[in-house]
Amino acid sequence: EQRFAVTGSQPPAGTASPVERGIFWSRELEQQVPPGFAAEEAAAWLSAARAARVSALERGGCGRSSNRLARLSDGSRACVRYGINPEQIQGEALSYHLAGVLGMQERLPPMVLALVETRGRQWEPVREELRGSHWAEGAVVSLTRWVDNLTAVVAPAPWGAEAGAGRRLQPLSAGELGGLPPSQLVELVQWSDLILFDYLTANFDRLVSNLFSLQWDPRVMRRATSNLLRAPDGGLVFMDNEAGLVHGYRLLAMWDPYNEPLLRSVCVFREGTARRVAELHRRRSAAAELRRRYRAREPLWAHLGFLSDRQAELLQARVDFVHRHIAHCRAQ
Repeated sequence: EQRFAVTGSQPPAGTASPVERGIFWSRELEQQVPPGFAAEEAAAWLSAARAARVSALERGGCGRSSNRLARLSDGSRACVRYGINPEQIQGEALSYHLAGVLGMQERLPPMVLALVETRGRQWEPVREELRGSHWAEGAVVSLTRWVDNLTAVVAPAPWGAEAGAGRRLQPLSAGELGGLPPSQLVELVQWSDLILFDYLTANFDRLVSNLFSLQWDPRVMRRATSNLLRAPDGGLVFMDNEAGLVHGYRLLAMWDPYNEPLLRSVCVFREGTARRVAELHRRRSAAAELRRRYRAREPLWAHLGFLSDRQAELLQARVDFVHRHIAHCRAQ
């Protein structure tokens, strides 16, 4: 932890360097990052969503055909995701709470679990729609807050068109940032968290899937990144994380050849993120802290359970790998 608190040389007075001490985004730049979903706002929505009735279910707008867009009795809307198997909903929930452990939960829309009970109070107004949905009675679904006016995101350099041109991914480092406009720098701050988050969760259903598709489609990096959207204020929204931690950990052999180079392509980090990774590494507490947060904040956690012992070991191993990578970037 102390390694990430050492103060190195500071830029001369009057300069506005985007990077401090070689590998950390400057505090001034981080203050420009859109706030995302504030903790108080998210907690209020989650509480309301648990208490609200589902007044209508609509098709479309929420991914695969088994999902629904729900209108809640409090006037809000939510995407209801029904997993092909329970591990997808478990991955969604655990990824959401791991983001909280890492201090980046504001980038994910608020998400809560719910039980499908056709005779229960929450679902009573849509009992007929449930009969036509083929959802299993007693299944666990996730309700994710609907967000208006989101737009697609194309990956910036060094992961965008340059990757599509067949070049090896190059590390994002302090030396190449000086001439970039503030709006691009603000987005790169968020991307550095996203890539680190997706490595830890082994989520292959975002930028990694685009990199995989390069073998068939050389222009894929010029298109929208899967499961990533931009809010009107410029904040990135990390959507649909159900491939993380459980499903992704079963497929490491297939996807890590893409996930590892992607992580290595980042050598500038939010200092708070690096500090949390260092603490989880030092204490070897990644799974324990995730379990504690998940059980405290999700009343239905027991219906899906937690990571297996092997998955918990994999999470810690990936935290340790990220910590070593950050130390390598500092040494460079």
